[in-house]
Amino acid sequence: MVLNQASLKRDGVQDFVSLRATALIISSYALFIIGYLLCTPALTYEAWSGLFGNFAMKVYTLIALACIMVHARIGLWQVLTDYVKNAKLRAFLGFVLNLMALSYVVVGLFVLWGV
Repeated sequence: MVLNQASLKRDGVQDFVSLRATALIISSYALFIIGYLLCTPALTYEAWSGLFGNFAMKVYTLIALACIMVHARIGLWQVLTDYVKNAKLRAFLGFVLNLMALSYVVVGLFVLWGV
């Protein structure tokens, strides 16, 4: 029996709902950015920094980054358990890929909050 290590011992329904919820948030963020790019006549540094200087945009971006990490974590667990049969290799790949996802969020935090 395969235990679900990706989502802290939750079941498949919670993973399903988590994937769909994070996909909606990621999609809404992407649509917002695309809409902003299409509606801004002259995209300058001032306009871009003005957008991301807003506290609400920083929070929205932080939520989107966290959703990308959760989405990737569950998706990677599903793909690795389906296609990588060697348990040690699967554990190593899962560790490396989850570490990469976490590092993307950490780098995004530093870039977003300007530390």
